Amino acid sequence: MADKLIIVESPAKANTIKKFIGGSTKVVASMGHIRDLPKSKLGINVENNFEPEYINIRGKGDLIKSLKKDANNAKKVYLATDPDREGEAIAWHLAYILGIDEHSSCRVTFNEITKTAVQKAMKEPRTLDINLINAQQARRVLDRIVGYKISPVLWKKVRRGLSAGRVQSVAVKLIVDREEEIEKFIPEEYWNISAILKDEESKKTFLAKFYGKNSKKLELHSKEEVDKILNDIKKGKFIVKEVKKGEKKRTPAPPFTTSTLQQEASRKLGFSLKKTMMVAQGLYEGVNVLDRGSVGLITYMRTDSTRISEEARGSAKEQIIAKYGEEYYENRYYKTKADSQDAHEAIRPTYLDLEPDRVKESLSNDQYKLYRLIYNRFLASQMSQAIYDTISANIEVNEYNFKANGQTLKFKGFMTLYVESTDTEEEEDTQMPELKEGQIVKEEKIEPKQSFTEPPPRYTEASLVKALEEKNIGRPSTYSPTITTILERRYIEKESKQLIPTELGRTVNKLLIENFQDIINVEFTSNMENKFDRIAEGNENWKNTIKEFYDPFQKEVEKVEKELEHVELVEEVSDVPCEKCGRMMVIKYGRYGKFLACPGYPECKNAKPFVVTIEEPCPKCGAKVQIRKTKKKRNYYICENNPKSCDYISWNKPKAGEKYEENNEAEEIKKEIEDKNSKTKTTRRKSKSSTKKTKSKR
Repeated sequence: MADKLIIVESPAKANTIKKFIGGSTKVVASMGHIRDLPKSKLGINVENNFEPEYINIRGKGDLIKSLKKDANNAKKVYLATDPDREGEAIAWHLAYILGIDEHSSCRVTFNEITKTAVQKAMKEPRTLDINLINAQQARRVLDRIVGYKISPVLWKKVRRGLSAGRVQSVAVKLIVDREEEIEKFIPEEYWNISAILKDEESKKTFLAKFYGKNSKKLELHSKEEVDKILNDIKKGKFIVKEVKKGEKKRTPAPPFTTSTLQQEASRKLGFSLKKTMMVAQGLYEGVNVLDRGSVGLITYMRTDSTRISEEARGSAKEQIIAKYGEEYYENRYYKTKADSQDAHEAIRPTYLDLEPDRVKESLSNDQYKLYRLIYNRFLASQMSQAIYDTISANIEVNEYNFKANGQTLKFKGFMTLYVESTDTEEEEDTQMPELKEGQIVKEEKIEPKQSFTEPPPRYTEASLVKALEEKNIGRPSTYSPTITTILERRYIEKESKQLIPTELGRTVNKLLIENFQDIINVEFTSNMENKFDRIAEGNENWKNTIKEFYDPFQKEVEKVEKELEHVELVEEVSDVPCEKCGRMMVIKYGRYGKFLACPGYPECKNAKPFVVTIEEPCPKCGAKVQIRKTKKKRNYYICENNPKSCDYISWNKPKAGEKYEENNEAEEIKKEIEDKNSKTKTTRRKSKSSTKKTKSKR
């Protein structure tokens, strides 16, 4: 019999914790949630004050038996699931299953999996936090009601299997709105004039840009305006009227929150949100490090706080002074946003002596990259500012002003170690000669340039997370699953990191916005997040919150169902005729995306793949080029005659007038396609096999 039983969420976390616990203590994993709402029905008793009807999750029966056996054989059971609302709820469900008094001191939490943190937590067990549990229940129940009530509307009017969600639908709306903004955008012409000037004394050239006239800024919108200025300054002298020298300081970014980690890993490493969180989870739960065993390398990765502990601050000071010198250290505090949940620290390394290169051999390539990012960002956050010497000059020619700016990095400070990816370009050194007021500089070249304003960029995963956070939609734990869901539902597609709405996404968004505008909007979703926060703080009753929402929502659903009862969804018609009956085929959506189907079904059952072609012809034979995707969702370009009479295939989109050149890409692309086909065949064989077994049992 074990003296103590500790239940965590994952086997990796269990293995790491075992190292720090002495005596006859057993550590086991619950493998996440063990109870949840049923999938087959609403699972909420609306008549009985919205009481959730939880059931044991299918497939977890043997695990529950094992946990009960371990609990019965232990003198004391501790629930050490993750230190957030979701983890608190999992602990609460475990207490129910195992018959543990929720008012007993059974709950232990730690923000980092280190010996000190684990042993301290074990000495200070607490009761379950019912406020955190209720906040999680409120979110789960509200999201179930919204999804369960609205999704059937989509099934009837679009197709079965679709889902609507309180947060995911708002995320889709943001992407659709941005795409419509891009489509409606009208470019405006503008011009810049650049002057390459030369300081005769130093023989150095530098760039000056047109500013205005008589020190007043002018915007140029036509060639006529530019030609007039060029004519007015012709044969004029460029005279340095004013020179300003100064110093600019740059402060390091704060240590990572969930959102900033996801954004920076996307920009710097090309990681998807899902991949970032999966790799971070592994670093948090524990990695086998040479000579140290299983070690949790980072603190808890779901947080929106930039706070760090005094112990970590002290360790950073020692590390920075020892490695870089005292002038590189600065004790720095970062302000956490007012609406942040400050229960956890920022994401940081747990052991600063375990530098990235020291543990590199113990990590996968992805783990190493993410750990190095987290390690360097944290250490840099406690380092001195970078200092630049700056110089700016106002140069006049016949009443027109040109401005030149330069900067030189004088002291690297934190930039020795880490620079945010979004800011690197603007901080490049731009050298300028030592100019003096009143001197004449020589004109080397004048370059007018026409440009056009550009539409706002499409969202990437990183910029969408930033937008969701700024608009207070969702929380650190929801960003990744939200974007993953709308990608899997094919409401959006990812092309070269850009998120683009599909026709299905637009259709679903239009239907939801027209009929559920009060729910599928930013303000409602943000207000609900604030209510969940108040529930977590014990300042609001969760069932009252659900009731306030439910009554008007149910009436709205009933009204929409009645209004849409006789509305037929207009299908998108393609320009491809059905070769069997002549009708124009329509675009439908299946499990694997778009396909073409004859609208004459069931009389005509013709269907075929939906093929996208590009304008540029095949550089080898002149036929149409199709865009297809590999298993890894990578685009490739293939001649429509491949493999009959042309073998053209490439990763790169052919350009107009491009000459055909042999390449070695064909085998690589075919391998990715064959891998997909072989897996599909295996899945089909398994499916057929299971069907036969089912029939034989019957």
